[in-house]
Amino acid sequence: MSEENTILNFQTEPEDVGKRLDAFLAEKIEGWSRSRLQRLVDDGEATVNQNQAKSSYRLRAEDTIEVELTETFIEKFEPEDIPLEIIFEDESLAVINKKAGMITHPGAGAPNGTLANAVAYRFKIQDSEFKIEGNLDDQSNFQKLKSKIGIVHRLDKDTSGLIVVAKNETVHENLSGQFRNREVYKSYVALAHGKVERNTGKIDAPIARDKHNRLKMSVQKSGRNALSLWKVRQRFEKFTLLDVEIKTGRTHQIRVHLSYINHPIVGDETYNSGRDNTVADLQIRQTIKELNRFFLHAERLSFTHPATKEKMDFLAPLPKELKDFLALI
Repeated sequence: MSEENTILNFQTEPEDVGKRLDAFLAEKIEGWSRSRLQRLVDDGEATVNQNQAKSSYRLRAEDTIEVELTETFIEKFEPEDIPLEIIFEDESLAVINKKAGMITHPGAGAPNGTLANAVAYRFKIQDSEFKIEGNLDDQSNFQKLKSKIGIVHRLDKDTSGLIVVAKNETVHENLSGQFRNREVYKSYVALAHGKVERNTGKIDAPIARDKHNRLKMSVQKSGRNALSLWKVRQRFEKFTLLDVEIKTGRTHQIRVHLSYINHPIVGDETYNSGRDNTVADLQIRQTIKELNRFFLHAERLSFTHPATKEKMDFLAPLPKELKDFLALI
């Protein structure tokens, strides 16, 4: 289990040979519909013998199947009075500046204290029709819950910045469509190790679940297409501050892509292979540890308002701890 996801492993038995992968998973995973599992497999969240597979794949003897449940069951959901920094709000939606350290929605390792819990309290607690009590071990109910809460997209736990939430299901579906159709502009600020030579560039490299560590992602030929555009904002002696626009929304995309070009994000222990520990300046090295987060911030977000059709543009300045770190270096 990761903070939000659960990884399951299966080995085929003689009676499983010839079954479709999606049908096999539907038999094994209680509460998940076959259609939902098909989407999960198509999104690259399942492998057979460590290779990406299609839903229609016919199982063979001694196949090893691994699947990641990217939306994990929770037994009970409750609103929580957690402070939120609201950038914009109207009757349809709200744009929130999420703090680093907050997970977007409940999962295996975080049943509460999430942005979803805070949003439910902030926007829905007075709505008598918003049913949030009871057992949520049925996946369809969990999906309905997510829709009602308004969670459209998510940021990694240690990424701060802008996230939009919907106040009703119609707005939720509209915004989800904009994300699916890549009509939403998302730009991040990242501090990368090393000197990035060019002023602008792109990283067009497919991403999939890492074959050796299923809690990580990596660039693989068999992965889903992923495109990141970057430009240098500021140069330092040992670091480069980048603006990164993502054209796709793959898990850990910016972190994986910058690591792939050998300029991993400062503070990202998962993907920078101990690069933080190689910083010669002891004060800077100690400050990186004390940040207790990585240097990635969702700074800009633009989309079309589902009700007014107006183009909405938002900016969230760097949080204080990141500004202070830039001043230090």
